[in-house]
Amino acid sequence: MASEAIAQNPCPTLVANDADARQTLNNYLCYAVTNPGEPAHLANGPDNLPSSLKWQPAGGHDLVFSHTQATYWIKLTVTNTGTQQSLWYLKLNYPLLDEITFWQTRETQTDHSSAPALTTGDHHPFTSRGIDYRYYLLPVTLTANEVATVYIRVHSSGALNVPLSLVTPDQAIEESNHLTLIHGLFYGALLILAIFNLLLYASSGTRYYLLNAFNTASMAMFLFAMGGFANQYFWPDNSQLANLSIPLLLAVTGLAMTLFGWSFLEVPRRTLSGRTLHVLAWTGFGLLALTLVIPYTKSIVINTVFVLAAIAILTVIASLRWRQGYQPAFWYLAAWMVMVVGALFYASAAFGYLGDYLAREVTMQAVVGAQVVLINYALVQRWRLLNEKLLNVEHQARSELEIKVHERTAQLRTAMYRLEQANRKLETLSLKDALTGLHNRRHMDNLLPELCLEAQRTGKPLTLALLDADHFKRINDTWGHDFGDTCLRRIADILTEHVKRPRDVAVRFGGEEFALLLPDTDTSGAVRICNGILETIRTTPIHTPINEAVTLTMSAGIAEFAGHENAQELFQSADEALYTSKHRGRDTLTCAGTVPQPPA
Repeated sequence: MASEAIAQNPCPTLVANDADARQTLNNYLCYAVTNPGEPAHLANGPDNLPSSLKWQPAGGHDLVFSHTQATYWIKLTVTNTGTQQSLWYLKLNYPLLDEITFWQTRETQTDHSSAPALTTGDHHPFTSRGIDYRYYLLPVTLTANEVATVYIRVHSSGALNVPLSLVTPDQAIEESNHLTLIHGLFYGALLILAIFNLLLYASSGTRYYLLNAFNTASMAMFLFAMGGFANQYFWPDNSQLANLSIPLLLAVTGLAMTLFGWSFLEVPRRTLSGRTLHVLAWTGFGLLALTLVIPYTKSIVINTVFVLAAIAILTVIASLRWRQGYQPAFWYLAAWMVMVVGALFYASAAFGYLGDYLAREVTMQAVVGAQVVLINYALVQRWRLLNEKLLNVEHQARSELEIKVHERTAQLRTAMYRLEQANRKLETLSLKDALTGLHNRRHMDNLLPELCLEAQRTGKPLTLALLDADHFKRINDTWGHDFGDTCLRRIADILTEHVKRPRDVAVRFGGEEFALLLPDTDTSGAVRICNGILETIRTTPIHTPINEAVTLTMSAGIAEFAGHENAQELFQSADEALYTSKHRGRDTLTCAGTVPQPPA
């Protein structure tokens, strides 16, 4: 019966409670194209449409229109032949439309009325849709034998896809659940892969893992925005961003593809391919800025061409790299060939050259999923090949080593001896003061805690003495730093003369600051050593560059480890004792926790 009605009337009435008729909804649609300057172009409601408006039947085809400045009117008449009131949803499965207005005109035997218009689209907040759904849903409620005509006015700055379906609430929920599962699996998998690549980058520092995460995330975000999810969840109240996000994310995706492909394929910068990718990358950065200032209609076309060009160029370069013997390029090329086919179909649907946008969207998700899986498989193959190369190199080196082991033994021993000597020299240099030849602060910081632990364990005494040259700044200011260095070396020589036991250590740990680490020595023994040093210092003249004799003095502070918890406390006590000696007039010795010793 439905086919007979269609044959008799190009825009017949659809019986809403006939499931077969709902499946062929496009046979019941009529549309009109109104160009700028025509009266119907400015009509703000179906009542304002001129009677001469030419309605064209959809003829069973999807309503798909490439980019024009026209406004499109769509008409659908539905009736309920049942015995009770029922609800259906007129569903428009394309989220990227600037402005859509729905009217419902009801016709009965005694009345002709129109429901208030519902105006929504990307140029309006997401809440204008009335139902929180990424696509557009218009509830159509019909009483028994009621007839209603739905008018839709569509205007958009891009291509137009108007895939309509009339579904029951149960069907709407079922379809939504199925798509939610598909989208959840798809975007969840992409998110996991992006995070996994970020973790690989964090652990290995390999750049192409970071770029693969960027590439995966950018494609996921672009499809998320194209599917209407970004407008629904990220910026529902920002219509300007909703309109700008598509071309902007398109440019980001093209840039991410370029940078990842460049890194993964290991294309040298100075080759023709490298220079091409360099230009392509900078073009992507430029388009990001340009998208912010040029109209949507231009940016979406330019950025789409950029992405398709990037895919084509990377496909060619991957082919060249494969022919050059770079094996991971094969899987990269396979991934990119899948991407080429999917991108062409998806772009054709997005620009209004192919119908069934929902099917193209799912196809594109499958293509992107396959591409991402192949890309990550290519990364695994790349790692495997690198590992095989390393194993081959190791095996070859081991074989050569086994063959030449007898003739190289002497060389190896010599090299090991020299290496040991070099390590010892390096260790000595790292622990020695370059000017005086004494041990440095690092050696003291390493050794003193060990000596303190030993003293705690054995109960034997340990004493730390800190010595500081008095008024040394005056020496540097008067005679210069070269003479100051001479004085420091002389002090170091005197310390070495007085610290003779094998385990005693003399340290220069600051500019004119010295320390003595005296294991198995109590306070009285340390006092004897320090008094001898102070006496030698004050009685040993040093000749200046003009042969003038200068005499130095030093102050000292002594602390024994007994009663201290750790090396830090011991050092603090010795430092406080040294400060006391300085405060008492210098050229003297003070023991921590005792009455200060008078100058000798």
